[in-house]
Amino acid sequence: MATSTLGTAATTTLTAVPFSASAQSLAPADLATIVNSILNDQNPAHPLMPTAFSYMGLLYVPNRGVLQVLPGDFVGVDGNGWPILVSKNSAAGASWVHT
Repeated sequence: MATSTLGTAATTTLTAVPFSASAQSLAPADLATIVNSILNDQNPAHPLMPTAFSYMGLLYVPNRGVLQVLPGDFVGVDGNGWPILVSKNSAAGASWVHT
């Protein structure tokens, strides 16, 4: 097997927020948008994962495990409800565009 490339079908398909443990920097409504978008990919009903992300900096990837999110990292969700973590250093590079 060889490596392959992976990209999005469009340039703006992820809903994302830069992480901060502060409600002054990361609005509760924005955090809720991400939390309410993360779905369980192994359940045919694809239920929400309401505790998947919080101000504690833990991102629970459904059926996979937990990731530590650091200040400035971006947490995004694709159109299928799958969470994506991008480090702040990677997000600062030319490969990622965010507003």
